[in-house]
Amino acid sequence: MDSLPKDKPLFTPGPLTTSLSVKQAMLRDLGSRDTEFIGAVRELRDELLRVGGVSQQGGYEAILMQGSGTFSVEAVIASAMPPAGKLLCVVNGAYGDRIVKIAQVHGIETVVQKYRENELPSVEAVDEALAADPEIKMVVTVHCETTSGIINPIEAIGAQVAKHGRCYFVDSMSAFGAVPLDFEAAKIDFLVSSANKCIEGVPGFGFCICRHEALLETRGWSRTLSLDLLAQWEGLEKNGQFRFTPPTHTILAFRQALQELEEEGGVAGRAARYEENYRTLVAGMRSLGFVEYVDPELQGYIITSFRYPEDPNFQFEKFYDLLNEAGFVIYPGKVSDADCFRIGNIGRIDKSNVEALLEAIKDALAKMQVSQVGAMNAGA
Repeated sequence: MDSLPKDKPLFTPGPLTTSLSVKQAMLRDLGSRDTEFIGAVRELRDELLRVGGVSQQGGYEAILMQGSGTFSVEAVIASAMPPAGKLLCVVNGAYGDRIVKIAQVHGIETVVQKYRENELPSVEAVDEALAADPEIKMVVTVHCETTSGIINPIEAIGAQVAKHGRCYFVDSMSAFGAVPLDFEAAKIDFLVSSANKCIEGVPGFGFCICRHEALLETRGWSRTLSLDLLAQWEGLEKNGQFRFTPPTHTILAFRQALQELEEEGGVAGRAARYEENYRTLVAGMRSLGFVEYVDPELQGYIITSFRYPEDPNFQFEKFYDLLNEAGFVIYPGKVSDADCFRIGNIGRIDKSNVEALLEAIKDALAKMQVSQVGAMNAGA
């Protein structure tokens, strides 16, 4: 691939390795009121809808929001929840927990359905909760829970939410752009993702794709000024400008990243490369004796959690440092009930990068005198 030679490949869920051309796209200064920049923003909004398989003519909107992806998550929670009512949070990881915290900060009453981080949520439980409690106005879940790499059944959950006539919000931070999604079939009202995930841009903004009618219903509901989703959309529609200073360089990088997504074959093409990365990684890690935290049938190809070896010689900090010295960056674990570390398969990396990482892992284990076959902790 074409990342700069001095850059270490990032086997993380974002920020991630970007192409040289995406980096170069940032080497320009455009004013926020420049007609070229306003045109770029309009182009991005239209293209995001196309990536999602929807359009403005078909009743959908794309809204860009400064900040990290969490800012966009909070924008939806703070803007699209009615002043009265409950939020049903379907949680099986740290990012679902974060949504609960956001809601609680804003004084929103929450109903939490909590599951283990390697366990799928119950679609039936969502149905039962909605049938029993008409005060639940919105249901939220995470598409790819980056805590473990598990892929949640967002379409099945969406069917239940639509059956009961409630609002459905999906955090697709680590999936949008690389995991195929039928937006309309999933009955999604609001979906968020970020520039620095599967579309392979750089950090600086997130975005929301939402149904036009659902967005308009939120008038007067926003609990914040800067994260007011409807006001942000109205500003973009009125004159193409952000209400507050936009991340101009990040947006130019994202325009280039979207072009490269299209050149790769869109969502299907990107998914094919990421899946090959995943298959190569898992096969290599298993050959070294590592065990995945999530059952393969539930595991996505975005990021994978691996259990620590039982060998007492294994210390993650030393393992991480050895890989870093060898020129590779992985991620520490985030699951709460097992000792794990995570390796991402996304970004401007390919099979050859994964194979090089596997060799570095093999060397690191040898230096640590860790048994390479078996002796992995498969408990919990």
